[in-house]
Amino acid sequence: MIKINLLPHREEKRKQKKAAFYALLALGAIVGVGVVLLVGGYNAREISIQNERNHVIKTAISGLDKKIAEIATLKQEIEALKARQQAVEDLQGDRNQPVYLLDELVKQIPSGVYLKGFKQEGQKVAIGGYAQSQERVSELLGNLAGVSPWLERPELVEVKSTGLGQGKTAKKVVEFNLSVNIKRPRDKDAAASGAKGKPGGSDAPSPAKSQERG
Repeated sequence: MIKINLLPHREEKRKQKKAAFYALLALGAIVGVGVVLLVGGYNAREISIQNERNHVIKTAISGLDKKIAEIATLKQEIEALKARQQAVEDLQGDRNQPVYLLDELVKQIPSGVYLKGFKQEGQKVAIGGYAQSQERVSELLGNLAGVSPWLERPELVEVKSTGLGQGKTAKKVVEFNLSVNIKRPRDKDAAASGAKGKPGGSDAPSPAKSQERG
């Protein structure tokens, strides 16, 4: 009977399979490293491109911020110039306010009302005087509030009964103190434009009421 020893052959097969397995492992590792390197390179390239885009955007934003700052500065300068121009116009217009004030007081003071003095501080005018009755004072307030184109917002500060003269010639009158605002020319023009724009508004001035000043 012939006996064959297969152990060396099997050992050789086992070694071949082991070598093939290690070769596959090495190939898989190489392929894996290659894939990682490719993916890493692709990601690095994309990150670099995105960084360049971000840099461009930041540069553009920085330029826009500078332009916005310049525009804000220009706006401030324009507003300052407008304020100066308005101040100059107000000063020029305020020169004629005493004329307007005296003219309006002559027109709006009803008969039976006598002024003893007035004082202007800025746009507010303090007026003091005497009236034959409180009704005359009320009429004066109404004229200053609704009729006068230059005077507005009158406020009665004080009203009291007093006497003028001595002895038989003494007369009982009403002493009053009030304040009223005088408009600047631009405020008057703006109010006139607003009145014209209202429905039913009239461009023609209302006829002045003839009044007598004692």
